[in-house]
Amino acid sequence: MTIQDVVGFLDQLPLAARIVVSLILLSTAAVVYKLFSRSISSTSKRIELDPHVENSFRLVLRVVIIIASITLLLTLYELPTEWFIGSSALVGAAIGFGSSQTINNVVAGFFVIITRPFRVKDYVKIGDAEGQVEEISINYTKLYTPSFNILEVPNVQVINSRVLNFTHEGFIKYTFSLNFTHSISNEDIVKRCIEPAIEEFQRKHKDKQLRRPEYYFETSSNFGRSFKFRIFVPRGDARTLYILQPELSDMIINKWDLERKT
Repeated sequence: MTIQDVVGFLDQLPLAARIVVSLILLSTAAVVYKLFSRSISSTSKRIELDPHVENSFRLVLRVVIIIASITLLLTLYELPTEWFIGSSALVGAAIGFGSSQTINNVVAGFFVIITRPFRVKDYVKIGDAEGQVEEISINYTKLYTPSFNILEVPNVQVINSRVLNFTHEGFIKYTFSLNFTHSISNEDIVKRCIEPAIEEFQRKHKDKQLRRPEYYFETSSNFGRSFKFRIFVPRGDARTLYILQPELSDMIINKWDLERKT
């Protein structure tokens, strides 16, 4: 049986039968995508493929499945396919979803994949949102946030926002600030609060970090002084970061509170 025979057979089907076939095609496409997606995941784990490359393969698979599904549906309902096949996949996706915002997100998604301002498993801040990049899909970049939830950031927002990447040299270099009043000197803050807290923190969590936490004086104003702190955890280990960073802050502040009472 040739492709022409299949097309001819489909042309003879009544509308109700075509709807049933459409549902079968869409269900089959979903199953095929899940099977290949799982295969990509298992193969990536076996050969230790970079998560960003794995995400790129999954994105390509998704686009191919969408294009194939829409093309088959157009054929089934005797609609012209030349305009779709000859045009870009992005136009097809926009028409399929019926939204100009979708096409913008699709274009932005491919732009993010190609330019690579960040990669999957990088820890980033996009505008006011921050978290670990879990997936870059056609429409959204998914972040695993400090609230232990997944935030979907539209790709248009990604390319229109300032992006800060905390990840390089194989680990997350996370920086945060703490403020202190002028009640004691910088030297005493360091000697009695910051250094003891970092030393205690390092003894407790040495195995979870790649480097000892660092600190440096940031700025001073009429209202107080601020110090910046940096902690270092392995790339892709945002959950550890979300646990360690508040703990270190708490250790420093507790020692500061005790110092002010003496």
